[in-house]
Amino acid sequence: MPTVQEKRRTFRALHEAGCFVIPNPWDVGSARYLQSLGFKALATTSAGLAFGLGRPDAHWAVSRAETLDHIRMLVDATDVPVNADFESGFADDPDGVGESVRFCVETGVAGLSIEDLASDGSIYPLEAAVARIAAARRAIDAAKADVVLVARAEASVSDAGALRDVVARLVAFAEAGADCLYAPTAKTGEQISAIVQAVAPKPVNVLAGSAASLPPAELAALGVRRVSLGAALARAAWSGFMAVAKELATSGTLTSLGSAASYAELNAFFVDDQKRKPA
Repeated sequence: MPTVQEKRRTFRALHEAGCFVIPNPWDVGSARYLQSLGFKALATTSAGLAFGLGRPDAHWAVSRAETLDHIRMLVDATDVPVNADFESGFADDPDGVGESVRFCVETGVAGLSIEDLASDGSIYPLEAAVARIAAARRAIDAAKADVVLVARAEASVSDAGALRDVVARLVAFAEAGADCLYAPTAKTGEQISAIVQAVAPKPVNVLAGSAASLPPAELAALGVRRVSLGAALARAAWSGFMAVAKELATSGTLTSLGSAASYAELNAFFVDDQKRKPA
């Protein structure tokens, strides 16, 4: 098992060259399986965690303590770096964000993201949003932890004016100390290219959360360094479960189970996986 410091060095190096996919497990089992497929890093998903706890993906629907426990569990269960979806830092004020980030760093994460969505669902004014990123940066530096700070701009990029505003935010976040920039609503090649060029040489994360998303190879050609999936894998798992459950409830049949992984296949994976874990 690599040390926390080794995981953090590996994670930072991943951002410095090329483009890598960072899928989002929602529990230990899915994290172990993704690791077995050779993914070099993993990221938590706040939506996947919330759904598993029977809650909506609403602002702070899962508490800070619950989120930290979940992050720590995935970090401890895997050999690869983990990036935390840390929402808005579980505080509106910069000092509160700094405190939350300090706790998150203590879980052993290699990276964490802070978004600019306020607790009332609005977007923080630019000055406040920048102050929050700066506070996160100070907390990481004070801990002497080589943790990658990802700054997320949540506003829509639906038109040219909105895109300019989001780009300006990401540039300001980079200047405030963010290591990686992320606008989840950016989908088209033009939008993504504009962001990549504006914040260069700092790396950009792009969300590929639907069948219509640009494939990683095309994103890499645009200069994207990191591709995450958000809640997509958790939604895919829920999709299979819901299909079988709905069929059983409405018709009393189980034909949807025909595409399910077998018990033998899953159990064999986890038997072998346990053998690979260090004593």
